[in-house]
Amino acid sequence: MGRNMDLFEASQLITDKYTVKILVGTTKKPKSAIELSEKYGIPIAACYRKIRELEKVGLLRCVERRLTRKGKRVSIYISQLKTAYLFFENGKLRMRFHLTNGTINDFGGEMSGADIIEK
Repeated sequence: MGRNMDLFEASQLITDKYTVKILVGTTKKPKSAIELSEKYGIPIAACYRKIRELEKVGLLRCVERRLTRKGKRVSIYISQLKTAYLFFENGKLRMRFHLTNGTINDFGGEMSGADIIEK
């Protein structure tokens, strides 16, 4: 996986409505940011921002760069997330991501009250 995330970053990213739409939209068939924006009603700037975040943490991958008729390069993306689990059990919050390459990333564990206080 790309950049390291903590539990809260991972849970916020995976529950963001635009992130979910991008990951669902690229699970079976690669798509461009423009296709995702149009199909799912994601503002294009937000779509590019979320794509960058997802690429940084390894949940989305560029599989192709196409040249449009107008000569512009367009990146085509596919989700790398196979499954995501959010667990709350015995006072512990944990997350697990299974990636398409077989990698498993776990987040969380025992937390104190200080860990969940907003700063």
